[in-house]
Amino acid sequence: MSQFTLQTQVSDIVTAIPQTADLFRTLRIDYCCGGKVPLEEATLKRNLDPETVLKQLEHIESEFINYQESRPSALTELEMIDYIQHKHHAFLRDELPAMTPYVTKLARVHGGHRPELLRVEEIFEELKQELLEHTADEEQNVFPLMAQYFTGNGPDHAASLKQQIAELVDEHEHAGNLLKELRDITSDFEIPVDACGTYRLVYQRLAHLEKDTFEHIHLENNILFKPFRTGL
Repeated sequence: MSQFTLQTQVSDIVTAIPQTADLFRTLRIDYCCGGKVPLEEATLKRNLDPETVLKQLEHIESEFINYQESRPSALTELEMIDYIQHKHHAFLRDELPAMTPYVTKLARVHGGHRPELLRVEEIFEELKQELLEHTADEEQNVFPLMAQYFTGNGPDHAASLKQQIAELVDEHEHAGNLLKELRDITSDFEIPVDACGTYRLVYQRLAHLEKDTFEHIHLENNILFKPFRTGL
């Protein structure tokens, strides 16, 4: 019997089975910043049939159970911090600067007859600056305090961490909203039939950036930061 019902919160579904994030992303259901809502509410908001989506989730759950025995054990808080830094932070540090010349070229060459590309460039530049500053703040200030707290060496850091994490969550929400606008103005990153190679490259990499960032935000908001958001 499935562990999910129409009243299970979207963020809890992704926490239990991360692979469900791919379905939610395809359906454009927010599972990170806006994930604290029941599945039924989230699906109706997107004009989707809740029972159909629940059945899709149950299929993913069934496949997950088949390989659950071989899944690595859950990460500790310190392992989660290390995982986020080495996977998601490292990805942003490499990918955002690397994408910049392509996004700039796309807006310069095609922005005249596709004005949405000018806004794509603006959003990307804002995202790049904010995400790089955000991850640097986490690594330099927040994560070291969290590491001390979780190892029992910094119990007095709790109040400070709660305030800092509240600010980080607000920044996550803003980044999520920018990504949602990107998806809207690009019609779900739909590549025109006459698109050049740069066009295709930018849209494909923007879609990848969205996927990685939403996974990143989910791990922090709903797992790593959870003790500091719900009270200690």
